[in-house]
Amino acid sequence: MTPFDAYLHAVLMRAMHEARDDGSKTVEAQHLLLAIAGEGESTTREILASAGLDLQAVRDALDREFEHSLSAVGVSSRTYDLPAPSKGPANPKIGASAKLAMDRAFSSVPRKKDLRPAHMLLGLLRAEVGTVPRALALVGADRTDLVTRTQQAVPPPRN
Repeated sequence: MTPFDAYLHAVLMRAMHEARDDGSKTVEAQHLLLAIAGEGESTTREILASAGLDLQAVRDALDREFEHSLSAVGVSSRTYDLPAPSKGPANPKIGASAKLAMDRAFSSVPRKKDLRPAHMLLGLLRAEVGTVPRALALVGADRTDLVTRTQQAVPPPRN
């Protein structure tokens, strides 16, 4: 198993845990972002930290996005006492937004052996629409700057 394979496995296991705790039947991009923020790999941690995004800040951003989405349809979490999510299935499936993020990550290198943890973050940050870009925008994170920092942190592919 390569170091990237081990990292990917750890991120996916943590993302599954996040999805279960969220009551989700699927692992989505936001669960991958939480997993990456909590995994502690130094490059991705430093990139996220440069925008003030540690694990708790990512959770707060996603909570803010959830509240914002509810308010868009006239529901306020302050008005209604929303129940805590029930636990999701033991093995949530990989959802569409997570698959797209992983596709973007994997397609950013010519060969699998060139993949690094930062490529996973890059796959998430390159999403133009969805929960992750909305959450980052709501907390004022400059996604373009994060993409640039992530690209700079990735070594060029070896020949």
